[in-house]
Amino acid sequence: MPTELPAINGVLVVPRLRIQNANAISSPLTWGAPAMSALLGTMQSIERSLGAELGLSFNGVGVICHGYEAQTTEGGYTRAFRLMRNPVNKDGSSASIVEEGRMHLDLSLVFGVWGEVVGSDEVTRQRVAQAVADRLAGMRVAGGSVMPAWPRSAGGPTARQKHPQLLALAPDEAVQAKAFRQWRLRWLPGFALVSRDDLLLAHHAKLKATQPGSSLLDAWLDLSRLNHHAQRSVSAHPQTGEPVETVTWQHDRTAGWIVPIPVGYAALSQLYSPGEVTGTRDHNTPFRFVESVYSLGQWISPHRLSRVNDLLWYADHDPDAGLYRCRNDYLAPPPAVAVSAESAVSFQASSFASLAVAQY
Repeated sequence: MPTELPAINGVLVVPRLRIQNANAISSPLTWGAPAMSALLGTMQSIERSLGAELGLSFNGVGVICHGYEAQTTEGGYTRAFRLMRNPVNKDGSSASIVEEGRMHLDLSLVFGVWGEVVGSDEVTRQRVAQAVADRLAGMRVAGGSVMPAWPRSAGGPTARQKHPQLLALAPDEAVQAKAFRQWRLRWLPGFALVSRDDLLLAHHAKLKATQPGSSLLDAWLDLSRLNHHAQRSVSAHPQTGEPVETVTWQHDRTAGWIVPIPVGYAALSQLYSPGEVTGTRDHNTPFRFVESVYSLGQWISPHRLSRVNDLLWYADHDPDAGLYRCRNDYLAPPPAVAVSAESAVSFQASSFASLAVAQY
């Protein structure tokens, strides 16, 4: 069944969060910015602690990255994460290291919310937005610590850019689009992460035209790298007229800043009753074994987004198919291939097994 973003009547913006040592290894196959599942978990934690008190439901979250600093070694073609040797063994020797990738981030979070408080006066809305910002300041975001805001002397954002805001969405779509055009300029400079399932499906179809045995995993790996190929051309020498062969190198990356990303989990087992599996953290919640599901994302400048739904990610699950994934309703402008919600669902449900093979 097609899915869509739950109803929202406002957006709550928490700008320019400085996050130190966030998790940079979000799946067995990818590294980089934290997975959207981590940010959706942050959103759900806020809703559980403040939602009832503030009268808000948090239904989606968008992320704009203003800067990052991966904690990796410098120089050369091969890089490695800077790892910490702690704790030590009882005799004082260094313990075996479990690789933990870390990165510093400068993020703005945009929450899609629903509640009557969105239509209240400016003072009330500011109080609600500040309460969420204060809660975030004491939380772990993707495993990282939230640091104090950038000082003005350090070339950080202006005072207006640092203030959290609760903004109401107008019922009329034209008025809503006009307001969004103003909001998105406040998030510059930066890049927003959106879903590009359509690119993966289109590239898979392209590969199958020449390589019928190609799988979605082949298409995903092909789009996750820069492929350079040589193009030969023959021209006449300007003086002698003899044929001269020249070679130019070209790459196939033309669709922007495309990245492989984990988008959720697929079931490996049946759903067990609470407490049936030994060693689980929560004995009151059903449990099942899962593995990562992968797709493609794109970092795009916020000024290229045309509506709020293009930015927001939300949780979706299909217990019968054993699929739990993060979705985003970004619509690429022509001439990109458009993919319906039904196609996206069938693509994930049929492909997670093949994409997960590379883990083993």
